[in-house]
Parts: sequence; structure tokens; C-alpha cells
Amino acid sequence: MSMRKLFLIGLFFTTFMSMQAQEQVAIYFDSNKFDLSKVEQKRLTDWISSNKEVKIVAINGYTDLDGTNGFNDTLAKKRVNFIYNQIKDQVKIRDDFKTRSFGENFTQSKNKAENRKVTIYYILQKDLAREDEILGIKPQIVEPLEVEPIEEETMNFPENATLEEKIALSRKGTLIRLSDINFYINTFAIMPSSKPSIDELIDILHRNPKLKIEIQGHICCVNKDAKNLSTDRAKQVKRILVSQGIYEKRISTKGFGVSKPKFPIPEKSEAEAAQNRRVEIMILDK
Repeated sequence: MSMRKLFLIGLFFTTFMSMQAQEQVAIYFDSNKFDLSKVEQKRLTDWISSNKEVKIVAINGYTDLDGTNGFNDTLAKKRVNFIYNQIKDQVKIRDDFKTRSFGENFTQSKNKAENRKVTIYYILQKDLAREDEILGIKPQIVEPLEVEPIEEETMNFPENATLEEKIALSRKGTLIRLSDINFYINTFAIMPSSKPSIDELIDILHRNPKLKIEIQGHICCVNKDAKNLSTDRAKQVKRILVSQGIYEKRISTKGFGVSKPKFPIPEKSEAEAAQNRRVEIMILDK
């Protein structure tokens, strides 16, 4: 996970600061520095060596009041970044752990040296069984989606309707083919000619934040999807959407191989093969 992504995460565990079994350690910096003195570097190294079995849940960075707000915010981020790079391959870190850079925007101690710090919050090995309880995270009950597929042909969309128009007219379960999504033969690598269609879908998803879809992959021309290529192709489309800022939980994927052809296999023509070799979206919610 890149540090840029970590800094952009807006959510934060608001409850763990006061929960029992929540441990913390502070590492201190010299004024205007984001690397450590020899003394503090040794403290950090010793802490890492003694805490291989703990799990880190958050890292917060702070500065004193010297300098502008912008400078202090940047400095706090650099301090968090420095500590993260020291520990990331040494100590267990929760997958969705959070970083926060406060700069000078926190209750300052009268002792300036105490404000120039990074605080690491962590859970001891003996308490890991209670991890979610300690963090105040309640289990989520996810009910399976029972969606009856509706073939695009039965929707009688207007001729030349755009993807957005089709989605607007759709109901839950409607299948819509994504036009001009093409892959290099026997791979899940998407051809550059697919970019306009994918960009159109990205734009629609951004402008319709309640829209949830399932990306479905299909292949042609063979009796069996031995390499699970249809699933990999659906997942590749999802990767592109997520890389462009679409929340991944809005998108599920499924590969059908050759189990749902539009025309019998072997196909009689390239036109039939192209109909079988397709990527569709199913409307899950909107």
C-alpha cells in the first residue's frame, strides 16, 4: 500500500484511543527534522526488536508550533512516512491501519520537545483475539445478493441508446454489454482500443455514486475455460475502475467461461464468436 494512499484515507478509529489493551509508544524528533537522532533511532530499533508479535493499528505524526501550518503539516507527514518505512517490514500492521498527520493542530504541551513526535498505536499479541472489540469495530452482517439476471435483449432499449441511457432505464439484474472491450488473444490484457468504453463507464460510476455493478466475463471458441480467463478479464476491468477512484465494494466480478454463449460453440462466424466473447455488467443497485 503506497504512503500516498495511506495519507488520503479519511476514516479513522475514533474509539481506540481510550480503549483498554490499546498500547502506544512515542518517538521524538529534533526541531524541523523528520529523521531521528541516534538516541531516538536506537529507541525505535529496540522497540521493533521487542515487539515483533504486536499489531500496529495507527501511526500519528505531530509538530510543535514553529513554522507555518502548511510547513508543519508537511513535516508531520514526513515524520509518519519515515517511521512507517522503518517498521513496515518488521512489525505486523493491520491491513486497514490508518495514518494521520496533525501538524500543530492538536493540544500542545508546554514542553515543545514533547510535541515533535510520531505516536504508534498497537495491540499486544495476547489481546489480538479481541482486536475488533478493542478497536470498537462491530461485525457486519452481509446478506447475499439474490439478483435474477435480465438479458439485455428483453429490455428493448431504444436503438443507439448510450450506456448511461441503458443504465437509467435498467432495473436490478439487468445485463448490459460493454461495447468495444477487447483483450489480447489468450490474455486478460486489455487492448488500447477499449479505453473509450472503459472511460465512459468510469465517468458514469463517478456521477452515480449509488450505482453498484457486477462485471461478468465470457469467452468464445473453446469447450472449456481452462485458464479461468473470463474471470481474470472481469477482474482486470475492475482493477482499472478501482485505480480511477471507484470504491471497490461497488464492483463485484464473475467469470462464466463458455457456459452462457449467445451462439452455439463452435461458432459459425467471427460475428458469432464476438457475441460470445464479451464483457457485461449486471446492475446490482442504483
